[in-house]
Amino acid sequence: MTRLQDKIAVVIGGSGGIGGAIANRFAKEGATVYATSRSTETEATTPSAAPGSLRSVSADASKLSDLDAAITQIHRDAERIDILVINAGLAEFATLDGLTEDHFDRTFGLNVRSLVFAVKRTARHMGDGGSIVLVGSIAGAIGTKGYGSYGATKAAVRSFARTWANELAPHGIRVNVVSPGPTDTAMFASASDEMRETLTAMIPLARMGRADEVAAAALFLASDEASFVTGAELPVDGGMAQV
Repeated sequence: MTRLQDKIAVVIGGSGGIGGAIANRFAKEGATVYATSRSTETEATTPSAAPGSLRSVSADASKLSDLDAAITQIHRDAERIDILVINAGLAEFATLDGLTEDHFDRTFGLNVRSLVFAVKRTARHMGDGGSIVLVGSIAGAIGTKGYGSYGATKAAVRSFARTWANELAPHGIRVNVVSPGPTDTAMFASASDEMRETLTAMIPLARMGRADEVAAAALFLASDEASFVTGAELPVDGGMAQV
């Protein structure tokens, strides 16, 4: 498994859950992976038998100064960046009547503003063959009660991917989106049995997804196997928003 042999990958929000699964899978496929998180308490490396390596970088993705410092540090260390994955995101419940400015600004600040400027700052260090994978959500295409702000941010991510696919194509950089449906991560650990059953009943494959399944889709989009794929969205949702 060396589909990313000798690649330099950055995973923003690469500690635990989907981001952690992506970072670990990329390392197992031969990449040197720099995974950012708000602290290095979860710092880890892949097993010695893995072709690549996993390195933790402390950075709060909601702070542009932290992102700037992290990207500068990574480029100084690795001298180039081949793959960028942005997974950091926030999903908080708030219906329209309970919506606050703080909730709106916090959600769009991390899910959209930070993502936009992370791509801007990293793309300048990428060249021909570069790949950007944005972690979206099927929430960007459906209306989920109480998650209007979250869904709107993910719709924005999908829209930016289309534009950037056009703008970065002359530089040989591809931009794609992987959009998970309900995924059995720590975020759902505290969900009630009733909520999990309700979600599962909406999924044709009759189960929630796994983080490693999202990581497999991100791997395809990041790898040279997807060399003729850009501007696309790959749903990993068990058919929930597809049929």
